[in-house]
Amino acid sequence: MNYTIIPVTAFQQNCTILTCPDTNESAIVDPGGDLELLLEKIEKNNIYLTKILVTHAHLDHVGAVAELAKQFNIPIEGPHQSDQFWIDQLEQQAQMFNAPKVPAFTPTRWLKQNDIITFGNVKLQVLHCPGHTPGHVVFFNKKSKLISVGDVLFKGSIGRTDFPRGDQTTLIQSIKQNLWPLDNEVQFIPGHGPMSTLGYEKRTNSFLLDI
Repeated sequence: MNYTIIPVTAFQQNCTILTCPDTNESAIVDPGGDLELLLEKIEKNNIYLTKILVTHAHLDHVGAVAELAKQFNIPIEGPHQSDQFWIDQLEQQAQMFNAPKVPAFTPTRWLKQNDIITFGNVKLQVLHCPGHTPGHVVFFNKKSKLISVGDVLFKGSIGRTDFPRGDQTTLIQSIKQNLWPLDNEVQFIPGHGPMSTLGYEKRTNSFLLDI
């Protein structure tokens, strides 16, 4: 599986395009905004976009979801249904951050623990990792040893939990139960900032060393 990271919006959110090298079918993860930039990248790289994947429903991760789904007539998969309230509050989220109004959307498929997502010959395992938001999910490709973690885990840090229905204890438990059992060599793409490996974070991440 190939991947392309495209930082978008003032929050520099890592929108990621995952591509099956055999078929060129692709899924875009967390298109948070800058629609014209995303469309330019998709056209320039001849990307065959077949679905949108959403880790969680914060504005900087879903700002371009509705428009992309409409333009390409493709399904939206994710997050977990526990994030419905964040989708319902997209207008308020935009007002809070002085951002343009964002159209709401209804996922084609809500995701839950151990669901499987496919595009081309790629399979992604869904892991439900609440804490940053209650409906946060991550996408793991075992073959490539690559996982898209949204705002669960960062290089040297973890996701914020001071938003409504966030909980730090729950977040740490999610990381411990869902991410730590994976191979140390697994690379992760965070929602913001540089990539890292799970093994490196196990050894060095000060937010998680006590576990």
